[in-house]
Amino acid sequence: MAKQSKTIITAAVTGATHTPSLSAYFPFTPEQIIKDAVEAHKAGAAVVHVHARDPKDGSPTPDINIMREIVTSIKQQCNAVVCITTGGAVWMSSEQRLAAAVELKPELASCNAGSVNFVFADLAAKIKNPKFDWEIPYLKRTNELVFTNTFTGLEYYLNTMNEHGMRPEFEVYDVGMINNIAYFKEKGLLTGPVYLQFVMGILGGIPATVDNLVYLAKTAREQIGDFVWSCAAAGKAQFPIVTAALTMGGNARVGLEDNIYLKPGVLAKSSAEQVIQIKEIAERLGLEIANSDEARQILNLKGIENVNY
Repeated sequence: MAKQSKTIITAAVTGATHTPSLSAYFPFTPEQIIKDAVEAHKAGAAVVHVHARDPKDGSPTPDINIMREIVTSIKQQCNAVVCITTGGAVWMSSEQRLAAAVELKPELASCNAGSVNFVFADLAAKIKNPKFDWEIPYLKRTNELVFTNTFTGLEYYLNTMNEHGMRPEFEVYDVGMINNIAYFKEKGLLTGPVYLQFVMGILGGIPATVDNLVYLAKTAREQIGDFVWSCAAAGKAQFPIVTAALTMGGNARVGLEDNIYLKPGVLAKSSAEQVIQIKEIAERLGLEIANSDEARQILNLKGIENVNY
């Protein structure tokens, strides 16, 4: 496992799971996403993880122009490392999911490490008066879908990321996906350090428990060796599990993509509020928080001057 002296906080500000009716504070226009990302960076997030949403109705979109507007403005306003999604939404094709990253060539791009049932249909029951017609059908539809990431697709993603100098952030939803990553490392498609993001608590993936987190880290040590890791957890598991990750030497991901609450019954008004909270927890554990340039060194990124936005 790669050694590091400081802790990286990532803010995942939007995602493709939550919908506007679930929280009045949920960002979906470019202006709202930009503001949330910049404020999260100022609060202590070295990395901001970005999805694009249609500004008219908040639905996930693969529109490159919207993504360009978002990341360009973030770059103009702050020094954050921007991680562009290649997950998009579960119904998008591989080409749609990768297009923005290929065009914009960020320092970091997500790379889903395998196929998984990715179910968030139960969120539909929380919406009584939807703002937009698409929301409830979209959520319910996830009962029928598999988030597909085949080995052919993964190899295509990795070759493309290597070609454009993007480091993949592997989204690991279950323990078998570590084996997938080890396979591609053995084939020579990965350079060190491999960066893993354990995403726990998704219905269809690994449950968000400390025992499972320990097992993920143990398996990665055994199969990958040289790696840096972070942890995200869905919903109410977010802060307990991410705190456990900090005590184990991992990095932290928070943000409204993963959880719209700050504590039980209290909606987070921004991803920045969650960043402030996890930063305080980390510092009370005696950890130092990495700034964006330190995160670039830890993850061996190409630098903000080499992006295409």
